[in-house]
Amino acid sequence: MPTTAAQQKEIHRATAPPSPRRFEFERDTFAFANELHWEYRFDPTTGRTTFTQRKPKPDYALRCFVLTRTARQFHYHARFDPNLAPLRDDHSYQSLIREIVSRNPRKPCAPDGRVVFPGYTGLRDFSRAREALLKSNCGGAWQSYVLRSHWRMVFPISRAHQERTAKSLLAEIQRGASPIIHLVRFPQLTINHGMILFDASETPAGVTFQAYDPNQPTVPTEVSFARESQTFSLPTNLYWAGGVLDVIEIYRSWWM
Repeated sequence: MPTTAAQQKEIHRATAPPSPRRFEFERDTFAFANELHWEYRFDPTTGRTTFTQRKPKPDYALRCFVLTRTARQFHYHARFDPNLAPLRDDHSYQSLIREIVSRNPRKPCAPDGRVVFPGYTGLRDFSRAREALLKSNCGGAWQSYVLRSHWRMVFPISRAHQERTAKSLLAEIQRGASPIIHLVRFPQLTINHGMILFDASETPAGVTFQAYDPNQPTVPTEVSFARESQTFSLPTNLYWAGGVLDVIEIYRSWWM
């Protein structure tokens, strides 16, 4: 007997992955930063960028993609409960962290499958208290280089592609998701960076996305999309002179 439309909806609800809860900057981000190897200076008159090596050498750098991936793994698979007593030692939390890092960064688990972290309100709170433990267990710098999106950025990225990307990112945020993006300027290597988008405001001129930038974790940053030029842009910050760049969504499917 063929299924009715109502029955098909019930089947879809039963088989669809659980909807993610909304990503909150003050709860779901790391309190510590992905450090920079270089100090940058931007001349607004000439547009020239100069840089010097940071001294002393940072001990936690080249992990922007590690932090964005792990932040969403916590968002998708962890539950923090401040009403429970904290665990007594780092070893117990280490096991929980490794369980989170081993899980799928592309889709959330069922609510009853979340790993419980007792004694903390969220990842930001937990990462303030257990910074060294998280840094040593979330992944190495090499994992920021072995990304599926690195092969994609070597191919042309059209304006139509960027418009589709902006629409897709906006739609995901409107349904409560938190897409991860790869910001590039290939063949230039002036930026090769990852962020998590968690909010957006739309106007006739374009879309302004609110983002978690692991290089600057104290406040959200903005990534903008202009409809007329079909381009994304990022304002000047510690490591980027500001201006137009390309955006690729990552950790969204098995091949990307």
